[in-house]
Amino acid sequence: MDDRELVKRNADGTAWDIRERAFEFAVRIVKLCQALEKQNVGRTMITQLLKSGTSIGANLEEAQGGQTKPDFVTKNAISLKEARESKYWLRVILASYNLEKSIQIEVMALKDEAQQLAAIIGSIIVNAKRP
Repeated sequence: MDDRELVKRNADGTAWDIRERAFEFAVRIVKLCQALEKQNVGRTMITQLLKSGTSIGANLEEAQGGQTKPDFVTKNAISLKEARESKYWLRVILASYNLEKSIQIEVMALKDEAQQLAAIIGSIIVNAKRP
């Protein structure tokens, strides 16, 4: 049994914990980037997407261990920026390349997931800033 089988899931199958959801997003981004290399997508775009897509979860993990409330908010704010950047690069790739249908579907799904992650993280930040 791997750790993913122990993760609480929402009705739609997404992980309940934002850090796990961001981890799963990062794994999908890594796999997508490997596929995009075979589709002749520009190296710069792949690198940018890989960096932003994997940084979301890394910063959420750092936020969890934040020393202070402002540290927690700052790390989450970085995650929010990275989620937005990931969505941007996914949009650029969709608009710029004639991708295989299966890859195109995954890019669109990841773009939607990046938007959802951004919304959740934004909500975490707002709640953390409340007195």
